[in-house]
Parts: sequence; structure tokens; C-alpha cells
Amino acid sequence: MSIEVPLEELADEIGRWGFCYLLSVSDGDRTHLLALHPRTVDGDGGKIVRFDAGGGRACRNAAARPNVTLVFPPVAHSEGMSLVVDGTATVDGSLVDVAPTWAVLHRAAP
Repeated sequence: MSIEVPLEELADEIGRWGFCYLLSVSDGDRTHLLALHPRTVDGDGGKIVRFDAGGGRACRNAAARPNVTLVFPPVAHSEGMSLVVDGTATVDGSLVDVAPTWAVLHRAAP
């Protein structure tokens, strides 16, 4: 079973998880995965998720194809569930800001 996370509750939820993977797509349509420690900050339309991604491939991918996904793997409090967040990225140097568009607690592996 998956449980939708209301976007207005997402900042509090993210604060309970340690790190996440930023999934972006390369020029060759290959998925690129980067482990990062997020923080939430105030954006124009609400809370955004900010990372220092180092200015490399993840930044180039997100600038060219801004639809990204964040995957927070299971942690002790999550009963085996993962937090998955879809969003739209903007890049400024090494910083990637993700404006969440949808979030869900995804069921544990069977």
C-alpha cells in the first residue's frame, strides 16, 4: 500500500529522513543517481528541497531536463516504506532546488 503525502506536510516529513537519492536523466536517456543530504527552504510557491549537488552531471541533467525524482530509502521510523518525491528542478551553479509536485510513502518490498 502507498500513502500520498500532502505537499504542505512534506517539509516536516523530509526532516525525519536522513539522505535521499536525486534521480535525473542524462542526454542518452540514462538515469543518473546521486546521494545527497537535502534541506527545505522557502520558495516562491511554498517549500522547496535544496541540495548542493557539486555542479557535475546531476546539475547538467537537471538543468536540461528539470523533471526529477527524489527517493528517500527506508529508515527505522518508516516501517520499510520509502518516501518518493517528484518535482521540478532549477539549477544555480552547484545548487539544485526541487519544487515538489507529488509525494508518496511507497510500500515496503514484499
